[in-house]
Amino acid sequence: MTQDAADLTTHLGRFKGRRLVCIGDVMVDRFIYGDVRRISPEAPVPVVRITNESSQLGGAGNVARNASALGVSVAFFSVIGSDRAGREVTGLLSELETIEPFLRVNADRETTIKNRFFSTNGHHLLRADRETATPLTAADEADLAKALTREIASADAVLLSDYGKGVVTESFARIAIDAAKEAGKPVVVDPKGTDFTLYSGATVVTPNRAELALAAGQAVETDDDLVAAAQALLASANLGAVLVTRSAEGMTLVQKDGQVDHLNAESHEVADVTGAGDTVVATLGTALAGGVGLLDSARLANAAAGLVVRRRGTAVVSARELAAALLRRDLTAAEAKVTDATTASARASLWRSEGNVIGFTNGCFDLLHPGHVSLLGQAKSACDKLIVGLNSDVSVGRLKGPGRPVQSETSRATVLASMESVDLVVVFAEDTPLELIETLRPDILVKGADYAKTDIVGADIVEAYGGKIIRADLVDSVSTTATIASLKEG
Repeated sequence: MTQDAADLTTHLGRFKGRRLVCIGDVMVDRFIYGDVRRISPEAPVPVVRITNESSQLGGAGNVARNASALGVSVAFFSVIGSDRAGREVTGLLSELETIEPFLRVNADRETTIKNRFFSTNGHHLLRADRETATPLTAADEADLAKALTREIASADAVLLSDYGKGVVTESFARIAIDAAKEAGKPVVVDPKGTDFTLYSGATVVTPNRAELALAAGQAVETDDDLVAAAQALLASANLGAVLVTRSAEGMTLVQKDGQVDHLNAESHEVADVTGAGDTVVATLGTALAGGVGLLDSARLANAAAGLVVRRRGTAVVSARELAAALLRRDLTAAEAKVTDATTASARASLWRSEGNVIGFTNGCFDLLHPGHVSLLGQAKSACDKLIVGLNSDVSVGRLKGPGRPVQSETSRATVLASMESVDLVVVFAEDTPLELIETLRPDILVKGADYAKTDIVGADIVEAYGGKIIRADLVDSVSTTATIASLKEG
């Protein structure tokens, strides 16, 4: 596993025992599936014969649900109506043991329902909503605020999920953000509308591209436009950072200190984007609650979003699923590093044209041990791009004798490619890498200090065209052959 993926996976252990405060507009997301076999004789619309229905917490409720799935507890603040949908919200929350609801019931409000109609093959046909979109009453706000400040004091982070239905008013947002700042807790906001000064003092806001353009009042056609718009918002709204969600293009994190990071999308298999923004807010907030840095928190949120968009409906991601996805991504990246000599030569030429120094080392690497790790680390420190030549199974057998290699060339190549110090792995069938060295023409050739310079295969060729030979320092380590011998003796 690369250091980046290993670090991200390690961060997941910080989620345990954390508590979030989540505030926002709760709703019911209802999904209705049916067969579509004819057009209505009454109007040019499809006739849907309903075959299946399901309901999930939506809006801020889905944020809380996602946080709960990551293994944290949540104090959830919202307002519902005295209606069937409100009772449905209460029932759905009661099924989630790690969410403690603080719900205000207002008989004059209608609980929001989003009815989504789909054909059985997944085509989205229609959405029909019922909702109230009026600000909280003074009585509702006062009632919620009593418990809110107390809960924030004992929480690890605060999430504001603003769907524009009236719960996140300017005054209620101010109460939450000021209490969080006083307690030294990070605040993550999923914003709505055009006035982001409503969220002044927040640690990070997470608009999508369209929301950013509206709030900044400027176009965001290019990456430079997007960064400029985010920087304008940081200044005008007094925000710590803006994490722009960009759908298939990933995310961009723009921080107040000027740091900009573009994160590639983690999935190109999109089944349904419903609720993906909720997953981003929940994961980002959970990571920040665990003391993870903002950039790594954004990377985790990006990975989680890449999982939920592959699923239909308002889906959630567990910490275990997120860890597995990071491992799969890492293995996929490692596999992409394993290539043939022709491709490696082309890649080396491109790297060299970009001003990179190309390094090369080789070996059987049957059972990777500290000596190998040190050799590769020293080799990488001497160049910009390190290519490793790996003896094939057949050549290892010829060199090492019966019973070798212990691991197949596929396994050995995958392990090598997963190391951060290695940029490419090329398997060669010959006993020596001479032909590969002639093809790649590395600038640096690295072998262990136990090799005399005259015994290093290809040294004369590399030096002839101006390359450099480096003999890496050895570390105390048991060799692969000795390790196998000791296992046999045991």
